[in-house]
Amino acid sequence: MTRQELIEQIRIKQSFLCVGLDTDLSKIPAHLLDTEDPIFEFNKAIIDATKDFCVAYKPNIAFYECYGPKGWESLRKTFEYIPKNIFTIADAKRGDIGNTSTYYAKTFFEYLTCDSVTVAPYMGEDSVKPFLEFDNKWVILLALTSNKGALDFQMIQDQNGEELFKSVLKKSAEWGTDENLMYVVGATRSSDIGEVRKIVPNHFFLVPGVGAQGGSLEDVVNYGWNKDCGLLINSSRGIIYASQGLDFADKAKIEAQKLQQEMAEILNQKGF
Repeated sequence: MTRQELIEQIRIKQSFLCVGLDTDLSKIPAHLLDTEDPIFEFNKAIIDATKDFCVAYKPNIAFYECYGPKGWESLRKTFEYIPKNIFTIADAKRGDIGNTSTYYAKTFFEYLTCDSVTVAPYMGEDSVKPFLEFDNKWVILLALTSNKGALDFQMIQDQNGEELFKSVLKKSAEWGTDENLMYVVGATRSSDIGEVRKIVPNHFFLVPGVGAQGGSLEDVVNYGWNKDCGLLINSSRGIIYASQGLDFADKAKIEAQKLQQEMAEILNQKGF
């Protein structure tokens, strides 16, 4: 999916919602466990219920690959089932040198046909560039995360007083463009999103942490908005586990629609 196609979907749906498909067999409704492929059946119902209210889906790969070949098949079927006008994110956090990254990229862009994959920048340019060599595919680079351990490295300052995450942003922006490179920016320290936006004003951000993790949608928009919206706000648990009963899909639809309506109001206020 191209940048312009993504922007158009945001306009059409009046939404910049990404639904995270972190499908945990211990949390899905018990009646699905008797089906041939419980993970896919759960995802299928969630997608059917929420597809009118979101512009992206983000399966976290860890929830699938732990089940071996069967989990990978559930993942493949999930990506295949997602409507083609919805942006797909493989949340895999891959990244390795040279040829290894090329084969990681082939896995997600050719075998699973995802639009994007999350990538870790720690090993530098040659671990990221192979992902950027695929047409109409995206790298979503970890820039500033909101977990407690982020403080271990991301905020370390160099001799000039610049935090490491800012150095990562400045350097990585040379590797790709706002047409094939996004950034993961956590929502729970919203003022930091403004610091990221100053460095990469035109890139899209994938923002986890709104909802169950305590991040504020209003704050994220205040600090992260750009002329093209520039935001994909992810919600996982707050939507997909709104209920563990027979009504799980209906409850997921209600929660997704609530967020979409909030986003529609914001987009309207912004004249978008």
